[in-house]
Amino acid sequence: MTAFNKQAETAVLVAVSSSKQPLERTQEYLDELAFLARTAGVLSLNVFIQNLAKPDHKTYVGKGKLEEIIAYVVEKTVDMIIFDDDLSPSQVRNIENTLQLYGQEVKVLDRSLLILNIFAQRAQTAQAKTQVELAQYQYMLPRLTRMWTHLSKQRGGVGMRGPGEKELETDRRIANDRIAFLKTKLATIEKQAFTQRKHRDQLVRVALVGYTNVGKSTLMTSLSKSQVFAENKLFATVDSTVRKLFWDGIPFLLTDTVGFIRKLPTLLIESFKSTLDEVREADVLLHVVDISHPNVEEQIEVVNGILNEMGAGNKPCIMVLNKVDVAGPKPIFDIENYPKYYISAQQKSNLDALRTGLMDLIKEKHFQIFPNWLNNNHLLSYSDQIVPES
Repeated sequence: MTAFNKQAETAVLVAVSSSKQPLERTQEYLDELAFLARTAGVLSLNVFIQNLAKPDHKTYVGKGKLEEIIAYVVEKTVDMIIFDDDLSPSQVRNIENTLQLYGQEVKVLDRSLLILNIFAQRAQTAQAKTQVELAQYQYMLPRLTRMWTHLSKQRGGVGMRGPGEKELETDRRIANDRIAFLKTKLATIEKQAFTQRKHRDQLVRVALVGYTNVGKSTLMTSLSKSQVFAENKLFATVDSTVRKLFWDGIPFLLTDTVGFIRKLPTLLIESFKSTLDEVREADVLLHVVDISHPNVEEQIEVVNGILNEMGAGNKPCIMVLNKVDVAGPKPIFDIENYPKYYISAQQKSNLDALRTGLMDLIKEKHFQIFPNWLNNNHLLSYSDQIVPES
């Protein structure tokens, strides 16, 4: 269990259950939302589920339920309300107006804003920081309300990390100017990144993909024998990490990419286009799966859906079924056309079989690029090298 200090912000989590999203699935989504909040350093005090045919267009949960939530917020002095779905600008305004009637200055976040905040906390490179800030401003622009006024007096805490505030009547102009600046800056960075990737065209590229927190970074460390940041939190990796490896005398690049998640904000996908190009331009995908997770099949569907949206769904792929050391009886997945390997990246079990299967695909692609490789006696010793990232 995560330890929270006395200054940790508190929240209540809110979701709507409907015929399209039954109660059991809604509870699963709320569990993931609580994990997201915990990753951001927020303590979840309670959850509220409203049964509706569809979310209320004014307040998401309806007037009565909102008053019930606010009553709890007032009693427990809660810092924020986090909604599991994206709120429309009008819903945000209506909820904040109701809070104002009760004299409460409580932050209103939805799932996208929470994820954006986590990305802001995790971003390390200039490219990732610019991508996140751009997504934040694009998210904020249609939601300019009193909660966002005085952008220059930056409000601290989750949901407020990043852009900042000035007078409301000038916020839209300031936000639009900043968006234009960030797009120009990002285009320059992306051009540099594209040039860097062009220099790698003569190497086979392997990309680790998968749902967030399934063990991609741990597997990266085990395969490359170099240290990559890994943590039992969602989105531990935001920036792509690339390692140049030599196996059986053949060089190739191994890339660890940002994890996917249900309801991944569209703004993030758009802003992280150049980072996700590492996936689009890869020759082979390692789809890492946490088979100990109760919703593993849905996570696989989410990842495959995003890959298809990106145009990377038909690439050669290996399914890496991770965490066999903590899973129960080994599940059987009926996944056509994909070789499967059951491993434990943490315990380094069955990695030799995975390496062999991966190497077969790498050799096939490598010899398409260099048909005379063996004839020219290009035999190299194994070594791990870091490929600098911009």
